[in-house]
Amino acid sequence: MTVPVRYQILPLSPEAHLFEVVMTVERPAREGQIVRLPAWIPGSYLIREFARQIVTLQAESAGKTVVLTQLDKHSWQAAPVKGPLTLRYQVYGFDLSVRGAYLDGERGFFNGTSVFLMAEGYQSSPCEVAILPPEGKEFANWQLATSLPALEVKKKTGFGVYRAADYDELIDHPVEMGCFERVSFKACGVPHEFVVAGRFRADLKRLARDVKKICEWQIELFGRPAPFERYVFLLFVGKDIYGGLEHRASTALVANRDDLPQAGDKDIGDGYLRLLGLISHEYFHSWNVKRLKPAAFSPYDLSRENHTRLLWAFEGVTSYYDDLTLVRCGLIDEKRYLGLLAETISGVERGAGRLKQTLEESSFNAWTKYYRQDENSPNSLVSYYTKGALAALALDLLIRRETGDAKSLDDVMRALWQKWLADGQGLAEDEWERIAERSTGVDLRVFFDLALRSTADLPLVELLATQGVQMALEPADGPNDRGGVVETLAGKSARPVLGVRSAADPLGIRLTHVLDGGAAQQAGLSGGDVVVAIDRLKASDLDKALARFQPGETVKLHAFRRDELMTFNVRLQAAPADTCRLVLQPAGARWLKH
Repeated sequence: MTVPVRYQILPLSPEAHLFEVVMTVERPAREGQIVRLPAWIPGSYLIREFARQIVTLQAESAGKTVVLTQLDKHSWQAAPVKGPLTLRYQVYGFDLSVRGAYLDGERGFFNGTSVFLMAEGYQSSPCEVAILPPEGKEFANWQLATSLPALEVKKKTGFGVYRAADYDELIDHPVEMGCFERVSFKACGVPHEFVVAGRFRADLKRLARDVKKICEWQIELFGRPAPFERYVFLLFVGKDIYGGLEHRASTALVANRDDLPQAGDKDIGDGYLRLLGLISHEYFHSWNVKRLKPAAFSPYDLSRENHTRLLWAFEGVTSYYDDLTLVRCGLIDEKRYLGLLAETISGVERGAGRLKQTLEESSFNAWTKYYRQDENSPNSLVSYYTKGALAALALDLLIRRETGDAKSLDDVMRALWQKWLADGQGLAEDEWERIAERSTGVDLRVFFDLALRSTADLPLVELLATQGVQMALEPADGPNDRGGVVETLAGKSARPVLGVRSAADPLGIRLTHVLDGGAAQQAGLSGGDVVVAIDRLKASDLDKALARFQPGETVKLHAFRRDELMTFNVRLQAAPADTCRLVLQPAGARWLKH
């Protein structure tokens, strides 16, 4: 039986970064078939205008050209035809991220949202896609990896025909192609595959062993069976890249090649730990957002923003569990975990935006604020990832305190999951809170009002103390001090600071952010200014230059704003107490064990 919609995608011109897609609608709408490309991709809350990468687009039926009329920025309508309608179009792919499409002579990658037009009226109909290899001897060794259900593919290469139950499934399985390495393992009996592309040397067997621990702990948390029959990790490694995007049975990842484990390594270095945390985060999304999700995402409207106040629960809670998984499954110890926690607390404390934007506001305004940050963002917004993770921690510890450790956030997550298994429906905006209270028996209304709908600081000091962890905020020792675990609290004196974030610039030091209430802001400096001289000496190392002074002293700075040289007299301030120190008491951090 012929499916209603068929696609064929070919890496037509790797040197020009062009995919060619052929789409056939067997029974086009009588009044003229409408097709459209998504404006955004689930998991990344920004209108990205993928249709801007369509280079050419033609339609035909029965060998004759069919007129296409563009309706808006990403929609077209074909003139009425009596037989099947075929559209042929080219897509430019040179986005080296997890969100779009990429093609060159070394590899190809795409998300369906970037390349597959949707046929209006057929969103819920089954479809097929033939994925072809590029032509030429130089591509003879290319392979393909995806979690899309296979219909008729070549076992050796993976190229061939895949099927999807509907358009939503079609666009939720990214595709990697090229010359890559892969390693397989089973987690709770479910086949998993790890595909690594790019230039690297690494111990992939160790990677598989470590990731298996992550997967098995998370599957057991929610309860067997896993919500997928097979899972694929697609990782591209390069230089100075990092990110991930979740899908229903796979994840797309990019990371630094040096973060991969090397043969002979026994410890987990900071880079590898960062990679494992990313993997843990995206895998947790298999439950928390890919299936259990806000009602605002059920179903997704990919033509416009889908606002919800619940992103803190889906990204923030996931951010809490990503590192928690690493300690619970035995990859790191309690002190290593607490070091990561201290960094997260310090990061939130260093942004004045936490005093202006609530977690619900941060979630709702992700489309216009979090994903469109500028030089003033630290002063105006709070991250629903990082503060959301701290809210999840506080909630976990509060539930444990109020129930004598009989209940925890784990029970909330399992209750949420059972709710989804029972009805498959998205969560209303107030439903997460109601389920949390019902599943734990704890009145959480005061906590939720404080954590989600106010800008008050979370009660982390008192809650961590109930678990044998002492917390204090102290001035940072220097620009690279992000907080951590210490034996005792030292009470160090504060160094002089400008109250800025900066980066190197050919002319001196570029101020990327000028922080609220800081010395630089009070003196009139702005984000984007380039400091060229400090106390009449060439500016190259900001902290080294300021170390010659004391808080309260005035320093003359020369800076360029655009092409204008300006002079500022800056009265230096003492570094604020915004750096988290944690002290682990004997037999403390009990919540990290179960």
